[in-house]
Amino acid sequence: MELSVNIDHIATLREARKELFPDPVYAAVEAELGGADGITVHLRGDRRHIKERDLELLRKVIKTELNLEMAATKEMAQIALKVKPDRITLVPESPGEVTTQGGLDLLNLKENLKPYIANLQENGIKVGLFLDPDPEQIKEAVRSGVQYIEINTNEFSKNPKSRDELIKIARVAKAARREGLTVHAGHGIDYKNIKGLLTLSEITSFSIGFAIIARAVFVGLRQAVNEMIGIIKGAR
Repeated sequence: MELSVNIDHIATLREARKELFPDPVYAAVEAELGGADGITVHLRGDRRHIKERDLELLRKVIKTELNLEMAATKEMAQIALKVKPDRITLVPESPGEVTTQGGLDLLNLKENLKPYIANLQENGIKVGLFLDPDPEQIKEAVRSGVQYIEINTNEFSKNPKSRDELIKIARVAKAARREGLTVHAGHGIDYKNIKGLLTLSEITSFSIGFAIIARAVFVGLRQAVNEMIGIIKGAR
């Protein structure tokens, strides 16, 4: 079971004052030294935090896996094919949202993502989809040709004692594995609520950002990552 650390909020802090620091590239190195298995960044259309400069430097500097979250647009595909991250997680974007509000609704998408995904894969990039815990979405994910899904854990994270939410995630995770998809999870996960998700053997990787960056304010990023690694890898 692995941990990919989302460092978007380091860039958010930088952009709050339009300074050159704190540098998300430096943060990525600290996260790796803390034991992170990968680094996640979301390059948004409005460039509110992560910039192309960050993405390009991260590709050159980090030693683990670079995961790029992005919308399925022509502009982002061009950037991705230039930088070539190890994997891409396609996510929805809405103007003005504080954070991603939900998973991609594959059932109601107007465009066919299959050729878009195939183009990225043909260039050596693994592709996944960020989805709500809905079994119907899994069927569409399989048709799209992706290699993995990331389950949106936001509702569970808000109500970690809710057995119903955990069951939803478990069912989707099992359905995805039966179809040959690798299963990741992320959104709203922290040092406490992750414990329920660690009972699901189908989940092989977590993407966690805000909780780790918030903890890092008090103990440093390297230790904050190491603490989360201890929880994740100590569970098995």
